[in-house]
Amino acid sequence: MTTKTYSETWDLDVFFQGGSKSEQFHTYLTEIQSDLQEFEKQIQAFTSDNLEEVLSSYENVVKKVVQSSAFIGCLLAQDVTDKEAAQLQGKIAQLHAKLQVQLGALDEKLVEIDEATWATLLQKDVFQPLEYILNERRRRAGDKLPAAQEKLVTSLAVDGYHAWGKLYNSIVGSIKVSVEENGVNKELSVGQAHNRFSNGDRAIRKKIANAWEIAWEGQADTIAAALNHLGGFRLQVYEQRRWDSVLKEPLENNRMKQETLDMMWQVITDNKGMLKKYLERKASLLGLEKLNMYDVSAPLSAEETILSYQEGAEFITEQFAKFGPELTKFTEKAFEDRWIEAEDRAGKRPGGFCTSFPVSGESRIFMTYSGTLSNVSTLAHELGHAFHQHAMHGVPTLNRFYASNVAETASTFAEMIVADAAVKYAKDEEEKISLLEDKIQRSVAFYMNIHARFLFETRFYEERRNGLVSVEKLNELMVEAQKEAYCDALGEYDHTFWASKMHFFITQVPFYNFPYTFGYLFSLGIYTQALEEGTNYEEKYMALLKDTASMTVEDLAMKHLGVDLTKRDFWEKAVHKSLEDVEEFLKLTEK
Repeated sequence: MTTKTYSETWDLDVFFQGGSKSEQFHTYLTEIQSDLQEFEKQIQAFTSDNLEEVLSSYENVVKKVVQSSAFIGCLLAQDVTDKEAAQLQGKIAQLHAKLQVQLGALDEKLVEIDEATWATLLQKDVFQPLEYILNERRRRAGDKLPAAQEKLVTSLAVDGYHAWGKLYNSIVGSIKVSVEENGVNKELSVGQAHNRFSNGDRAIRKKIANAWEIAWEGQADTIAAALNHLGGFRLQVYEQRRWDSVLKEPLENNRMKQETLDMMWQVITDNKGMLKKYLERKASLLGLEKLNMYDVSAPLSAEETILSYQEGAEFITEQFAKFGPELTKFTEKAFEDRWIEAEDRAGKRPGGFCTSFPVSGESRIFMTYSGTLSNVSTLAHELGHAFHQHAMHGVPTLNRFYASNVAETASTFAEMIVADAAVKYAKDEEEKISLLEDKIQRSVAFYMNIHARFLFETRFYEERRNGLVSVEKLNELMVEAQKEAYCDALGEYDHTFWASKMHFFITQVPFYNFPYTFGYLFSLGIYTQALEEGTNYEEKYMALLKDTASMTVEDLAMKHLGVDLTKRDFWEKAVHKSLEDVEEFLKLTEK
């Protein structure tokens, strides 16, 4: 059998030839401009009789906007110095903003349709698959202020609300972490300094932690002002809309109930004892009485297994084949048709992502592959995202925008298949311990670190209702949240975490934390069920992915998994699955 050789660079010419200089792409943007004008005219002339025509136009234009945005995103990721691509990104942002304004205008029209006409409309066959989303759009628009006032809020937010988020980003960009390395004083960027926290030498980690603290404390007053004004703006808008809970918007965005969120955190809290034991064992293995925050992600072993890109790709495909034929066939196609940019070279942006080209029905995956098992996990994770898009082929565009809490379902699922296999085929006990620890680190992040963020943010808003929150109070709230979330298992905490965590300053998404824990556990629950049912599970799994953007998560879980997310059972099973790794880790490290 001959093994196919996979390229480490992607093919973007299949979409538009010539990259950011592509004439074909420039023509495409002009086409979108005229499509948007046509869409605007249709909305202005809207009556309930032409809803089908308007939605058809929307489908056409949104696919093109997403396609063009994905193309430019890929160009900028592969070469951060591509100035033409940066210019084009600005143009696409304008097109996107225009589309959002038009969608807002359409939502207003939907609200104006009387109940009887609306009920009759939704009975038509053509609207049946879209019933949930159309009702959701109409309800959400009706739940806000009158259209003119919402428009005013949106326009004032540009130089108010969003400006504070941008100010935060520019502050972070200018922060330098001063540290001495090998006798030389270095000015590290925030990203460079953060990478040093996984260094195997504790003296280096401690030095970085001290310098890190000084750097953030130096900007704490300005960052606290940004956080206070972001929070204040949100609270004011919520008050005007008569929304009584700061969780109303994030819960609606994630299509989930408060009871589901409460039950998830309750089950996690009840089961954290095992993770506390893991943190204590890790401290003992590192020769410490207690871990400090900067020790949590420290490596236990200096040895690292290296797999070439080809070996990594083959390992992933081999493990996916044990799950189902559709995932395997899809993964082989992604490797063979050059959907992946993995080359380790200068000039690329950091991190990894998967992006969708809906007009072409394809995805592209970006990462930098240097051969670590962590890279193999990332590659499997991004292939999972691409498979989610693949599973949704044929689904109307309105039903394809899934929320962030289910966005990680397929990616985490794919990552688990590969991570479990890596542990199973570890070459020796030391590697097995290291791989188990890598898996447990995810549970620590989702059950403890993200829980601390959620507790902090919830309490911050309670304080903010009574006025501005001082830097001292923010530090205090942060440490309290970390102590509670980590079961007081650490020696020192990071009181500046509220300042250094970008997620608190993202203006588009409030509470950018709990959806990730939900996604991790939801995927774990599905994975546990898949292991129980064996290779026949793939069809059921794809049917679930297809529905991720067209119902509440409670209905999704009941329909496809037969479980009630507001009850303990599902969450208990998922949490216990992740704690099996901790049990094995504790056994292997007893001696």
